[in-house]
Amino acid sequence: MTESVVTHLRCEYLVDPLGIDERIPRLSWRLALPVRGARQVAYRIRVASSAERLAQGGADRWDSGRIGGDRTTQVPYGGAPLGSRDACYWQVESWVTGESLDSAGVLYRSPVARWTMGLLEVRDWSARWIAANPVLFTRSPEVQAATLTVPGTPAVFRRTFNLQSAVRRATLYASARGLVELRIGGRRVSEDLFAPEWTDYLQRIHYRTYEVTSLLGSGPQELTVALGDGWWSGYVGWQEQRGRYGSLENSVLLQLEIELLDGSRLTLGTDDSWQCTTGPILSSDFMMGETYDARRTLSDWVPAREVAPPTASLVAQRSEPVRITETLLPVSRTEVAPHVHIYDLGQNISGWVRLKVEAPAGTRVQLRHGERLNPDGTLYTENLRRARATDVYVCRGGGVESWEPTFTFHGFQYVEVTGLPEAPRPNAVTACVIHSATPPAGRFECSHPGVNRVWLNGLWSQRDNFLSVPTDCPQRDERLGWMGDAQVFLRTATYNMDVAAFFTKWMIDVEDAQTPEGVFPDVAPRVREDLNFVGLDQLCGAAGWGDAGVIVPWTLWRMYGDTRIVERHWRAMTAWLDWIERHNPDGLRVNQLFNNYGDWLCIPSDTTFRTHSPMKNLLATAYWADDAAKMSRMARALGREAEAARFEAMFNRVRTAFQQEFVREDGRLTVEQQTAYLVALAFDLLPLASRPRAAERLVANIRELDWHLSTGFIGISHLNPTLTLTGHSAVAYRLLLQDTFPSWLYPVKHGATTIWERWNGWTHKDGFFNPQMNSFNHYSLGSVGEWLFRHVLGIELDPEVPGFRRFVLRPFVGQGLDHARGAYRSLHGEIRSAWQREGSRLTWEITVPPNTSARVAIPCADDGEPETDGLALVGREPGFAICEAPAGTFRFQSRV
Repeated sequence: MTESVVTHLRCEYLVDPLGIDERIPRLSWRLALPVRGARQVAYRIRVASSAERLAQGGADRWDSGRIGGDRTTQVPYGGAPLGSRDACYWQVESWVTGESLDSAGVLYRSPVARWTMGLLEVRDWSARWIAANPVLFTRSPEVQAATLTVPGTPAVFRRTFNLQSAVRRATLYASARGLVELRIGGRRVSEDLFAPEWTDYLQRIHYRTYEVTSLLGSGPQELTVALGDGWWSGYVGWQEQRGRYGSLENSVLLQLEIELLDGSRLTLGTDDSWQCTTGPILSSDFMMGETYDARRTLSDWVPAREVAPPTASLVAQRSEPVRITETLLPVSRTEVAPHVHIYDLGQNISGWVRLKVEAPAGTRVQLRHGERLNPDGTLYTENLRRARATDVYVCRGGGVESWEPTFTFHGFQYVEVTGLPEAPRPNAVTACVIHSATPPAGRFECSHPGVNRVWLNGLWSQRDNFLSVPTDCPQRDERLGWMGDAQVFLRTATYNMDVAAFFTKWMIDVEDAQTPEGVFPDVAPRVREDLNFVGLDQLCGAAGWGDAGVIVPWTLWRMYGDTRIVERHWRAMTAWLDWIERHNPDGLRVNQLFNNYGDWLCIPSDTTFRTHSPMKNLLATAYWADDAAKMSRMARALGREAEAARFEAMFNRVRTAFQQEFVREDGRLTVEQQTAYLVALAFDLLPLASRPRAAERLVANIRELDWHLSTGFIGISHLNPTLTLTGHSAVAYRLLLQDTFPSWLYPVKHGATTIWERWNGWTHKDGFFNPQMNSFNHYSLGSVGEWLFRHVLGIELDPEVPGFRRFVLRPFVGQGLDHARGAYRSLHGEIRSAWQREGSRLTWEITVPPNTSARVAIPCADDGEPETDGLALVGREPGFAICEAPAGTFRFQSRV
């Protein structure tokens, strides 16, 4: 029996997660067997309380027995109820058949994986919340000065103890109002960053679980924690205000549980016996930066103090942690003025600089960060607004020193280094790329270097902005979880990376920010200005933004086959539709709560928040109809037939109202904008007879703009897919390859390494746009990535079957590309597509992963017969020959 056939064991989408609080976790695995037609015919899951027990054949937590079927994803744990701290070691047995294999199935066993349960009850916590002694911030001149300029000097807490014997097992549970960096014996507990991550801290606060057995031994021990501001008390949003969640005081909760080899147990929790001090970090803030004086040491400890616990629930983090995922070396260094050095990383990133210097004690080295350069080669920082994005390192002296910040990050491609008396060392600057460590899922490459860069720019903007939540930008004083941005890019995001756990976490933030009346916010987590606040500046309920509360669960269900996220947020989604219906009884969504962004940053742009205009009313009504249609389908997936009928009727009523208000007798719309036609077509809001005319009018609009797009955030994700699906893929390709303003390739021609917020962020004619809103790292307009996967590679969802258990392969081969190749790693395995055209001859190779099947549409001249690699033709469509493919790799040739 081969051990590697059953692979990629996941619990709640995560690899061997520690301290989860999902009481019935779901288990998934993949098959990796290069056999045509490979499919699972039965499986068995065994779960034991220890690896040793499992190895001996025991399964004291759960033995599913042999279960017939091909299910390999979202399998709920079905064993004995799980309690706090329970360890679960599990293994899958899979019976697989296929060509040359026994039809009854050949047995394969997986490696052993595990998960552990966290602290599920309030009574499991014996530790107390503690905060710094206020005397820390008044006794040191350096700390006093830092506090006056940028409040937020991190305190450091410690507890010393002695262990009488070696350690069998040790687990550390950690939470904070703020951010923690944990060390035992001076060694970091984890490479994870910025824990606990961002939530609405007045509703729920994360805790994290760490296995620390290897960091402890017999004898004296020291546990320390540095406590930074983070989202809890630091600057959040675009207004210069700290402590949005009600307090400027940070506090921490730690509980270390140790089992010794002699059988004794010890629990050490934070309380007033802990000590605290301040250290080298004088100030630290996400937006402002960090100041570190290496001459300062940890000394003069004073007692910590206990503080009241939060009223919010303590919950386990459900998503991947933030980590350093890559390091980059600069591609150049330029001395733009005496002792002013500009480093170019060659890539716009989210992260920080790891600095290596050798200078006398007291030398103050300053690092400023920016995305672009001014025409004279100096650092451009105006678009950062109030974010200082400045780190300072004060040298200790006496040799080579290496440093990187702890509680800040920046969005930048360029870093300015000043303060060194001599030229920097050759390896003075290394950039650390950070983001939520969501696993890579997709790759794309084609014959056009510019298009490759467009996809990479979207991927980099995703990496740079998916940091605990899907933010809009990583550099300026904003960095908020804008819901409209997230929903238009989500389908692209799912192809680029596995974001199932990431968005599962964020949907909890979204529902936490919903009003009692049912209105979804425009940003999540909630950013409060007072205790009754919904979203920043009363931002909630906007069309295309609030609707993300429905679109995100819908997309996760379709891409990952996840019905649990739909079930869990069903009441919230229903409340949202109920609110819209109550306030818009005529079927037209014209009554908005506070704001409506319309097709944000379209050309020409309407950046007012006013709620009414013909275009904004059209978009709002279209989204209401689409929400209802999605709810109807999700209701049927959950077996909620009465609700499915209700939402289907709602869709039809709104669709009729849309047609009466916005569709002319000749089939044209009353609003002549590209995005108006896109949503009308994409959301099926037009009479069937009017669809061709609407598509023609969309193409005419593009032609009238000399084959340029004019869409903003809302329309851009629908643009090329809708053109393709209405028979105008040639126009979609023409837009893709357009390189004059406005277009996807225009920024690439001018050095963009991420997606810009605006089409006109910088132009030859006008230079930089107004710096008050001009990010150069903003993923929304990069949602063309969805089209590259769905319609250039042709990797598409089945219209009825979610999760890629069955899917469609149907590439649209267009002029301007000679080849395209790539892959998408679904929950079932990697789907591959690679085509190459030589004249009228097309060669296309695909891989259908084990335990899946695909409907394959081979591009083919209508009068041609493709070579199908042994697959039978089952039909023809204009421009395609149709096959049904089981698991395996196939190679086709055709004339196009």
